[in-house]
Order: sequence, then structure tokens, then C-alpha cells
Amino acid sequence: MRRVDLTLEPEGSFPVPTANGYQIYGAVLSALDGVDEDVSTRVHNSSIGSLTNSGLLGTFDGSQRDHHKRVIRDETYDLRLGVADPRDQEVFQALANAFVFEGDTIELADGDFRVRDFASTNTTHEDLLTEASEIVARSHDTFEIEVRFETLTCVKENSDITNMFPARQHVFASILRKWNATIPDERADEFEIAMTREDFGTNLIEKPDADTYETDSILVNRGEDGGPILRQGFTADCTYKFKDASEAIRTAVTALALFSEYAGVGAFVSRGCGTVSVEVEA
Repeated sequence: MRRVDLTLEPEGSFPVPTANGYQIYGAVLSALDGVDEDVSTRVHNSSIGSLTNSGLLGTFDGSQRDHHKRVIRDETYDLRLGVADPRDQEVFQALANAFVFEGDTIELADGDFRVRDFASTNTTHEDLLTEASEIVARSHDTFEIEVRFETLTCVKENSDITNMFPARQHVFASILRKWNATIPDERADEFEIAMTREDFGTNLIEKPDADTYETDSILVNRGEDGGPILRQGFTADCTYKFKDASEAIRTAVTALALFSEYAGVGAFVSRGCGTVSVEVEA
């Protein structure tokens, strides 16, 4: 699995949607389509949200257009993309081809971005479990996991309802589903994590920072008539603390938290939802 960090330069000052992940997703698909149509189609049809997309991260001006903000000409912006499934190596290669070798721009409705820098990191399920085991071995039993939900996070409770609070059961069960779904078939017996929603509820406590906790709605798709399909979610800085958890559970939860930086949290991660950054506080 890989995480790609793009540094973007705007070609001028122009408005973008306040929640621009959906528009960025379309632009990335278009760039992928230009180098490998099959990869673009597979990303779009992925049932597990193989591609994660942060949308534009940076400093913006206000805009007179409703639900928009303005890109600043002399600023640079970050875009973080993740490829969670190791079987989708072709997605990473197509991204590299588009934005490094082909020199493509990211074309939005009201302006374009040049890709100034392209950097990537990679890991495996085995590497993450090893890193988590080392953290647990050198840390006190009560170490904490700090998760910053940087973009609106929509954790599904069912097909129609998304959770609007960083509840430990829902957040980590969501990450767990994607972890188990992305393990290479030949390594499933080694790396599958067999925890339940109840396990997370029993062994963890969540403490969101009230000053950062916000809820909102975000565009995740459009209906057949072109009308917006919205889902609700949250952003927050949240601390997850262990409560009488065994070493095995602390290791598993820590590995899942580290994995979420590549896979995102919740649904609609390709449309700009669920981008997180994680720090382990010993």
C-alpha cells in the first residue's frame, strides 16, 4: 500500500468548493484515464474505496460564491492520495505516470494546478503490525493514540445513516473492515485481525477535543438527475485511550490506526472524506 503526497501550485486565483474532494476525485480520474483507462475504471468501481483523496489542504481566501473558497495565487496546496490495496499497484504507477512522467495538471472547473512535487511512502500489513508491536513493547500500558480527522469523516452505521461522532466502536470497526479486505489472499491467515465492534467498545475510550469537533454535510455523488447526494460527518482531534487492554489488542488497534493514514476512515474516502493523521503518544 502507498501514500502519495502532491504539492500543487495554482495557475492563478480561482474559486473551489469548500469541500472539494468530489471535484478533485473527478480530476484525478480524468488524469488516470489519460494514461490507463482500465485503472481509472477499476478505481471508480472499487467496492472497498481503494483510492483515498484528501482534497486540497492549505490556506484559502473567502469567496463571494456560496459554498466556495478562493485559491490564493502564490500559495501551494497539498493533496494526499492513498492506495490501500496492495493488489492495486497499477493505480500508483498510473498516478506516477500522470503527474510525474506525463507532467499532467489537475484541471478543475475554474482553474488548474501544476504538480510541483510528488513523493510517496509505502508499507505492508506486516510492516504495520511490526511497527505497532514495537510501539507497544516500548510504551507504557496507557499510551494514547491521537487521531486528527482532517476532512469530513462519514462512518456508516447502515446504508443510509452515517455516524457524526468519532465513536471508538464505529471508527475502528470501519478501519478493521478495510484492513481485512486488503490483505493479500495468501497472507490472510497471518495478518487478519479478529476483533468485533464490542471489543473496541470495551477496550478503548474516545476523548474528542471539543474545540475542534465539528459536523457538516458533504457532496459524495450525484443522482441520475444531477442532483447532489449529501452525507453527514465530522472533523475533530480525538484521543483514543486503552482501558485494561491486553498487549494483543493494543498492538492490533495501533496497527489499525497507522493503517488509517493510508486507507482513510469511513466511507467515501475517494471523494475527499476520512483523511486522517495519526500520532502515538507514549
